[in-house]
Amino acid sequence: MAASRLAPAGDAPRLDAEVLLAHVLERDRAYLRTWPERLLDPAEAHAFWHLVERRAQGEPIAYLTGEREFWSRRFAVRPGVLIPRPETELLVEVALGFIPSDAPAHAVDLGTGSGAIAVTLAAERPRAAVLATDVSPDALAIARENAARHGVLNLRFGQGDWFAAVPEALSFDIVASNPPYIAEHDPHLRQGDLRFEPALALAAGPDGLDALATIAREARTLLKPCGRLLLEHGYDQADALADLLAELGFAEIAHHRDLQGHRRATSALWP
Repeated sequence: MAASRLAPAGDAPRLDAEVLLAHVLERDRAYLRTWPERLLDPAEAHAFWHLVERRAQGEPIAYLTGEREFWSRRFAVRPGVLIPRPETELLVEVALGFIPSDAPAHAVDLGTGSGAIAVTLAAERPRAAVLATDVSPDALAIARENAARHGVLNLRFGQGDWFAAVPEALSFDIVASNPPYIAEHDPHLRQGDLRFEPALALAAGPDGLDALATIAREARTLLKPCGRLLLEHGYDQADALADLLAELGFAEIAHHRDLQGHRRATSALWP
């Protein structure tokens, strides 16, 4: 019944219903299969159907449950931060390949949002000093919550627009970012989960390249020699970004493909 109600809202209505029910019961989905005869009490039923109706109106599952899994960790998410997506794990994978596990390093995650990238880098590379920045104080509050949740101690935070939040005299081995990269008039912004996510974290100029270009230009002053710039971008923006990076003097420009085969992240060396 719940799956039928959710059919117009997404591609996996039964999964959505199970996730919402497990959330209400404070159990995992395996519990639902182990105890299929379990009846809901009135309070549980009310809470469940309230969430079902919200999901039927298109509200993202992650905002309804307050969580999203990323890199096998559970991250708190709420309206006001971008929902972490599986393709962003590619950016983390590439970054970890450039950060030694047995030596100190400095990394910054620009526009951290929920902190998924920064917290993961800090947790996987405890000898690295990681800085997470965001212009939104609400986003930084959620990122700090996630840092505390996962017990990372090598992560600092700064509020400001891109590099404006970076303390003077700091330089980095890694500058990473999943910035807004959707064109501001793209019709997808009015569809699906994107309708509910913060526009500031999604759209960037007429072609979606404004934030990517700003970060690439400013990164040159903060990267150490042989430091790496790592950027997530749209599936069709790799060539334009590579041209820009080459014009700015970056070398060893490489594209990295997601599980669908799309060039979703680009790395570049600052000579």
